[in-house]
Amino acid sequence: MAVCVAVIAKENYPLYIRSVPTQNELKFHYTVHTSLDVVEEKVSAVGKALADQRELYLGLLYPTEDYKVYGYVTNSKVKFVIVVDSSNTSLRDNEIRSMFRKLHNSFTDVMCNPFYNPGDAIQSRAFDSVVSGMMVQAC
Repeated sequence: MAVCVAVIAKENYPLYIRSVPTQNELKFHYTVHTSLDVVEEKVSAVGKALADQRELYLGLLYPTEDYKVYGYVTNSKVKFVIVVDSSNTSLRDNEIRSMFRKLHNSFTDVMCNPFYNPGDAIQSRAFDSVVSGMMVQAC
């Protein structure tokens, strides 16, 4: 399903980025970082509308010719970005939401690890396997 999964810290530096075609890795880094502007716009717009209750799932951030970029923001302002191939038309919004829920649950497990220092790059094998599961479905 996904061709790139990224976890971006509150201060907008990458904690984790993984892409399936490794030859396009730099392109995906650029795509993820350009999506952060859209994420900030959506978070500030939602924050003005609903101060207390905000939806964590941001939906489609923007489509490109080849990819669709989706976003999700946790309560602690950590951002998740999933890039999906545009040719995959069978992928529905609720499937994207479930991917983000799995990613968020796995991220929570990483944060609960007493040996993980918040702000460091994520190097968890369990987190890697969850992300790989999201990407293997595409191949």
